[in-house]
Formats: sequence, C-alpha cells, structure tokens
Amino acid sequence: MRAFHIANTGATPTICDISRAPPKQGEVSLRIEACGLNFADLLMIKGEYQDTPPAPFTLGMEVAGVVDALGPDTDGPAPGTRVAVFGGQGGLADYGCFPANRAVVLPDDMTFTDAAAFLIAYGTSHVALDHKARLQPGETLLVLGAAGGVGLTAVEIGKEIGARVIACARGADKLEVARAAGADHLIDAKTEDIRAACKALGGVDVVYDPVGGDQFKAAFRACNPEARILSIGFASGEVPQIPANHLLVKNLSVIGLYWGGYLNFRPEVVTQSLATLFKWYTEGRIKPHISHVLPLERADEALELLRSRKSTGKVVVTLT
Repeated sequence: MRAFHIANTGATPTICDISRAPPKQGEVSLRIEACGLNFADLLMIKGEYQDTPPAPFTLGMEVAGVVDALGPDTDGPAPGTRVAVFGGQGGLADYGCFPANRAVVLPDDMTFTDAAAFLIAYGTSHVALDHKARLQPGETLLVLGAAGGVGLTAVEIGKEIGARVIACARGADKLEVARAAGADHLIDAKTEDIRAACKALGGVDVVYDPVGGDQFKAAFRACNPEARILSIGFASGEVPQIPANHLLVKNLSVIGLYWGGYLNFRPEVVTQSLATLFKWYTEGRIKPHISHVLPLERADEALELLRSRKSTGKVVVTLT
C-alpha cells in the first residue's frame, strides 16, 4: 500500500510502498479515506513532538475511513462502518490499524473530509474551554492564532458557550475567517498592540494560546484578575517563561492542555466532549473550516501550507 513514510528522524518524508499489516488484538483496520494534518506532524518530522513514534513510521495523526477488519477477540465497529480515529500516526496511507476503542462512529451526514478535520481541533478546544478553563457565558475570551486549525474552533466553541470572543490573527484575510466563525472583535497581530487592544476592550478572562512567544506575553499582561490562560502549543517556536510573581498579584491561572493525553488517563473526558461536539455538528451549530484538500501525491505540499502559515482552519489529505 502507499504511505507517506519517514525512514529516519529528521529525514524528508516520502511516498513509498510498504506492507499492509493485519490488525492485532484490540485494533481495527481501516480503509482510509481522508487524513487531517496538524502542526504536530511538522514537529514529528524533526523528532520534536512529545509523542513522536520511533522511526520508521507513517505520518498522519487523525483519520476517517471505513472499517474493513477487526483484530482477534476485538470488540469494535463492524466492518463497513464509517469512523474517525485519533491514532497518533499512520494516517497518510491507504490502510491503517488503530486502537479499536478510539474509533468514533460518524453521523450519517458527516463527510470523510469533515471527519478527518474534526477530532483534534474541536476536541482540543472544547476540553480546554469547557473542562479546563470553565469558560462562562458573558466572559471575554481571547483566541491567539485564531485562523489556525485549533484557534478557529476555539472561536466557534467560545461563541457556543456564550462568551465575547476577541480573535487575534495575522492579516486581514485570516481575520475575516475568524470573523465569519463568530468573533466579536478582531486584532491584527501584524500591526496592532495586542495588550493595548485587549485592555481597550476591558481586558480578558480566558486566553486560548496555541502560539506562545511574544503573543503569550502580551496576552498575559492583558488579563483581568482571576483570568485563566490556556497553554495549547507553541507555533511561534518560543516557549514562554512565566513570571510567577505576576500570577500571584492578579490571581491568574496558567493551564496546560494536551488533548491526546486524556485518552490515556481520563478517556471519559474525551468521550463526553466528542458526544457534545458531534451533536452540535448534526444540529448545524459547528462546521469544520477546511482551506485545502489535496491528494496523497501532494502531501508534501499540504504540509508546506502548514509550515508557511498559508492555510486557515484545517488541511486535509485524501486517499481515494
């Protein structure tokens, strides 16, 4: 089968033919239809992601497809069932084997492309805002990187919860995407002072930060007393250092969130969150924004869209 494969850590991934493995006990085999790309895929190539598998491996963290077999003595969706899976790797291939207990049956009206763009982005933002930060109606939410894969879902979910949402992104085109997702106020990170703009709007109660670096520092200084800062990732390449004395003075909380980790120690948090999110999808309340859909043969181009910040929302690679 075809796979977008990494032979060694740091090597350039390439499409190659590899043997198709049968599912083991506890696994489900999928005929993969689509795979959503994530910033973490870029980190995996360099061996810098916290869950980078040992090489060789196939890239692609989240997939949608059709079950074609179950492993021995394994309970799971029956062959022919349409599912999405967060597998952590192996998604950029014609077929893949993934943990059966992570396979989520898709609503009848959900396309494979939407499904491949759904789990990580919406799951991260919902668990972060609802479970971790306890965002309340009427509070002010600042979303950094608001036109990116997770940032855009944070804008949508913040509005669903009833918050006032300030979206921060680079450039008018990306800000328009955030506005269309429901943002109440827009800040151009290229030209505006984030701290001053937020202060002029009354400060912020929750910060959603997948960026880090200077934007984290500006948002930190715009926080109201008892604000919660969600540290989601560091797309800027800079992990911010937090002045603990400022946390004390303003009674601030900085909260780390790694969505995939919940699958290991509290999977029920993810299960309950996804049930809510799929309900919202079927009700038409949320809809993945996918800026690019490319075939496997153009997977390197798809990753470059993430690397160069030229995409908005999600980039999806199709396998059929």
